[in-house]
Amino acid sequence: MMDNKRYYITTPIYYPSGDPHIGHCYTTVACDSIARYKRMQGYDVMFLTGTDEHGQKIEEKAKAQGITPKAYVDEKVAVFKKLWEYMNISYDRYIRTTDDYHVSAVQNIFKRLYDKGYIYKGEYTGKYCTPCESFWTESQLDENGCCPECHREVKEAKEEAYFFKMSPFAERIEKLLLDTDYLRPKYRAQELVNNFIKPGLEDLCVSRTSFTWGIPVTFDEKHVVYVWIDALSNYITALGYENSEYNDYSKFWPADVHMVAKDIMRFHAIIWPAMLMALEEPLPKHLAVHGWITFNGQKMSKSLGNVVDPFILGERYSPDAIRYHIMREMALGADSSFSNEIMINRINSDLANGLGNLVSRTVAMVDKYFGGTLPTEREAGEFDDDLIATVTALREKTDLCVDETRLKNALEEIFTVVDRANKYIDETAPWILGKDESKKARLASVLYNLLESIRVISTLLSPFMPTTMPKIWAQIGADESLITYENAGKFGVLPENVTVHRGEIIFPRIDVDKEIDELNKIIGDNAPAEDNDGFTPPELASEITIDDFAKIDLRVAQVKECEKVKKSKKLLCLQLDDGFGGRQVVSGIAEWYKPEDLIGKKVIIVANLKPVKLCGVESNGMICAADNKDGGATVIFPDQSLPNGAKVR
Repeated sequence: MMDNKRYYITTPIYYPSGDPHIGHCYTTVACDSIARYKRMQGYDVMFLTGTDEHGQKIEEKAKAQGITPKAYVDEKVAVFKKLWEYMNISYDRYIRTTDDYHVSAVQNIFKRLYDKGYIYKGEYTGKYCTPCESFWTESQLDENGCCPECHREVKEAKEEAYFFKMSPFAERIEKLLLDTDYLRPKYRAQELVNNFIKPGLEDLCVSRTSFTWGIPVTFDEKHVVYVWIDALSNYITALGYENSEYNDYSKFWPADVHMVAKDIMRFHAIIWPAMLMALEEPLPKHLAVHGWITFNGQKMSKSLGNVVDPFILGERYSPDAIRYHIMREMALGADSSFSNEIMINRINSDLANGLGNLVSRTVAMVDKYFGGTLPTEREAGEFDDDLIATVTALREKTDLCVDETRLKNALEEIFTVVDRANKYIDETAPWILGKDESKKARLASVLYNLLESIRVISTLLSPFMPTTMPKIWAQIGADESLITYENAGKFGVLPENVTVHRGEIIFPRIDVDKEIDELNKIIGDNAPAEDNDGFTPPELASEITIDDFAKIDLRVAQVKECEKVKKSKKLLCLQLDDGFGGRQVVSGIAEWYKPEDLIGKKVIIVANLKPVKLCGVESNGMICAADNKDGGATVIFPDQSLPNGAKVR
């Protein structure tokens, strides 16, 4: 292995405030696939994942259950690790922020930043969101005065705190985002600059005194280190930075790729680079930002009862099928919509009808026409050169997509070749060649070309679907010594007299209607338990009288048109049929709903709210929505049969 072929890839460390669901899987599966691909290419890979275990929310959840915070996170971490094992995640190192070596390293980092003059003592006065563990200024709150990330209520916070100076790094971070390819996709960069840097990069509160579940500041122990300073440091402490547990820092840093979801993008794109600049350490090469797996336009959440447990999905379709589906649907930077029907149709179209059918037809024909072993006599013919050129060009195309963290595109390239090989069967019609003894040499060439195509396809698919591809290699007679990255760029690797071994169908076709009914039943059986899953309702407002309530006019209305407000990322403008000639309402739900998801739906509105302008657009009312346990908002959809204008009472 060449000394310079080293590769370091990380997921964010997950916050174990609940059990993982299929929505958690994307980042880890994606990073695992890249790590496996790089290992196949001959790189010495470090793939890091882990859990971020400190903070006020963990402390509160543990208290509610009558256990210690450490006991709480130990239980949750066990579930995460079980899922990663089930999904065949090949991480090289798992860090917990409660690990002793990490704790001491973070304390050293905090002290270094303090000694260098970048951390100073002051008093924090402002807004704090407990679910997000985030501080906000008044100007950063959403249009309802709530957290701009999760849109829950924020609390007034006033306490002694240490602050990290951000402004010295503003210009360098802006250049990093706009003038380099650090951030992927690139269009996210201007959004960050406009929202956080141009208004003035404010100093960051980096300690708390109002709770104790955190890493103590060594020189002022009534303070604990703010969770994001703690969490972000994991990418270097896990390599041995400021500790003696490991000694990999000089070997693997800077990271080749940090991959994160869009909701924690600003921490990794602004705060993390500023910390590294202050420490005078190299910056990561790339930050890959992906969207969310959504369900009916909402961020996927087990607490909403809108997803099936990934263990159940894996048992029904195989972990590899689930890995393939979530990667195939997610374009870098964009959300991907999940539904039972989308998932099953993808498995049927690509895996059953595409790859599975290619393998089973080819192996069956070798078995039928040649008793399982191809003869060595060959005859080239039409369509061969085009197939071979398509197959041998695949590795380079896949390499590029993986290097750019465009895994959806990598899989599209691979399945384009699957389609080409299936088309080659139709073009050469081996079932006709098999009827003519004089065409046996030509038939042998056709079937060999198909086996070779499958070998290349399955080799390049193996990082994405590591359990299933060896089953294919066994069926096509490919000794695993032949399954190498080098051979994936060649044609003619299998022995000329290769012997196939017909086996089980790799991906059986699924009865869509029957399976959807089954999954819907499982979803119902796995609806959220009544323990509220750790959700803490906001405090009740002060009492009102029935006369006060009578002043609020709630009505049923139907969404006729809906579009995003141009000057806002959070606002949708809805045209409603309210039974009284129609009205326009602006609502801050763009983060969870696409316009097309709302058209035709019945909603409940506050109909007698005084008109206001939001981002220059007039709003005549308010859409009723409820907090959900995932930190977002869920619109309350009444029965579709209710007439427009009906009064809610």
